[in-house]
Amino acid sequence: MNEKRKTRAISLLSGGLDSLLAICVLREQGVSVTGLTFTTPFFGSKHAEAAAVQLDCEVMILDITDEHLEMLKRPPHGYGKCMNPCIDCHAMMIEKAGEIAKRDGYDVVATGEVLGERPMSQNRQSLDTVAKDSGCADILLRPLSAKLLEPTRPEIEGLVDRERLLDIQGRSRKPQMELAKKYGIKSYVQPAGGCLLTDPAFSARLKELLDHNPGAVADDVRMLRLGRHFRLKSGAKVVVGRNEKENDALTERVGENGILITSDITPGPVVYLMDSAAGSDVDMAARICASYADNGGNEIDMELSMNGERSRIRSTPVTRDEFVEFRI
Repeated sequence: MNEKRKTRAISLLSGGLDSLLAICVLREQGVSVTGLTFTTPFFGSKHAEAAAVQLDCEVMILDITDEHLEMLKRPPHGYGKCMNPCIDCHAMMIEKAGEIAKRDGYDVVATGEVLGERPMSQNRQSLDTVAKDSGCADILLRPLSAKLLEPTRPEIEGLVDRERLLDIQGRSRKPQMELAKKYGIKSYVQPAGGCLLTDPAFSARLKELLDHNPGAVADDVRMLRLGRHFRLKSGAKVVVGRNEKENDALTERVGENGILITSDITPGPVVYLMDSAAGSDVDMAARICASYADNGGNEIDMELSMNGERSRIRSTPVTRDEFVEFRI
């Protein structure tokens, strides 16, 4: 170990068990570790912040929304089972960590990756690809599997004791569970539990959005988390709130480019019409709104809000069979 000063590491922290253990393994041999987590519309920092409290570890939070979305549209190494570009996502995160390491004088960039734990994104070739694409392979360390991988500069230069690193591999979680007991780790998020890109339903919505609108921005993606989504024949999108919280979120968008439709039935749905290209879209959106209101199939009074102007209409519910084909 370097006796001149304490080795400093920046370690990716998702809140999952592997990421917590990587920090513990390094700290056990005297390395000073700072956690780093990221936010996008697909995952947040909540679990990492909770993990940092549990470990009594400083954590940096970095929003990478815009560049992550651009990568997501055309990931060089493709997607997993859903819309999850795990290899490119990991490489981007490690690249960001490497930039911070260079800027702030960290000796090591560490991750909780485990050789063979995920057959597609954590096999040896994928780990090598991530390291190469990150641009900081020379200081990258995977403490949980380091003994099974080629030594990197922190190990070669004695900044980290390779003999005190681990040789975990494969999909079994037993070694990690035992280490969790050793380090007193009691809570952590399950693998991939915090990423919407691994959710089949959300991925279907995202794929439909990008197919329809390749230039989609972050706010378009955030909308995918709200309500029921329908794509009308004209290309317009209708979003129907499912509960009070979603209704409130849609109502907040009243000043944006779109039409807000609010039923007089309380409680009742709020509908947001986007990308409207035909007058018939308003009629269909209003009828969809009426169909989700509890009014026995009768006509319903509604309010339309657009560009600060309001108007009143009446609409008759459409049967579910008439718009099920539009459901995303």
